[in-house]
Amino acid sequence: MNSDFIEQDQSQQVRQLEELSRLVLSEYGIQAQEITSINYEYNATFKIVSLDGKCFALRININSPRSIENIRGEIAWVKQLCELGIVNVAKPICNLAGEYVTTKFSLIIGKELNCVLFGWVHGEDVGDEPSAEQLFLVGKSMALMHIMSRDFVLPKGAVLPSFKDPFWETEDLLLSIKSQLKESDKSRIAAAFKKIGDTTDAMYRRENSLLIHADLHGWNLKWNAGVLSILDFDDCGFGLRIQDIATALYYLDTPDQDEALLSGYKSIAPLPIYSDEELRALLLHRRLMLLNYLYETDNKEHRAMIPTYLEETSKRIDKFLAI
Repeated sequence: MNSDFIEQDQSQQVRQLEELSRLVLSEYGIQAQEITSINYEYNATFKIVSLDGKCFALRININSPRSIENIRGEIAWVKQLCELGIVNVAKPICNLAGEYVTTKFSLIIGKELNCVLFGWVHGEDVGDEPSAEQLFLVGKSMALMHIMSRDFVLPKGAVLPSFKDPFWETEDLLLSIKSQLKESDKSRIAAAFKKIGDTTDAMYRRENSLLIHADLHGWNLKWNAGVLSILDFDDCGFGLRIQDIATALYYLDTPDQDEALLSGYKSIAPLPIYSDEELRALLLHRRLMLLNYLYETDNKEHRAMIPTYLEETSKRIDKFLAI
């Protein structure tokens, strides 16, 4: 990524991306009367209001390492969920060429950016404090997606990662030659990954993988008059049901919240078999994946979190390894 762009503050970066958005929208035959940044973290997402008053969500993969083949897999899955109509998701929109991924090279940013457009989903973000009712529906929707994914077949030209891979097929920035960690931290993290890997390998021998969302937290969920919608399938891939469940549980704060989500799941399907130790391994793995992201991202605000985040992660690893 262009260093001049990286050094800009967030508001400047967003303005640059707004200009790029207009070029992307021209590929869909859409003229925007309003472009509003609604999320600028891992990727950049804008609310688009067209001249005729229609609303859309445009996602620009600014930080995501996902390939165009990965995005095609994501879109194929979301399209199938739309067609089945059992869970609420945002409808993907194809461009004038009939493609669901629009790629634009940005001179200012210095690389090609993959962009996708979705129909707008009304409602409020569930956020960091989901209610028991909302969490019940999250668990229920997750179970329904697991059932529906069993018959899903990737179309030609689409690829999705396997979550059997320790880094979920993203670049290893914690243990590889690119690592910026001290040797003591690398050693601690390597030991954690070894124990986590042994645990997940055993679980993969027990159960077949299927397509999972892999990022079900409150900021990827919308709530509108009792209706839950699931957004942002950018991290989806082939993994275990318990990996999907553990990822969702990672973001919850209380046993009551955990129980609400699990009860929703059980209202549709039996929970997968797992032990407390296996769940602890998956919860720590999620934190390590987020640490890896902090070293990957060009988001300055997120990179500033590294010292504090690493210190807390080290404490959790020590506790995990001592059990």
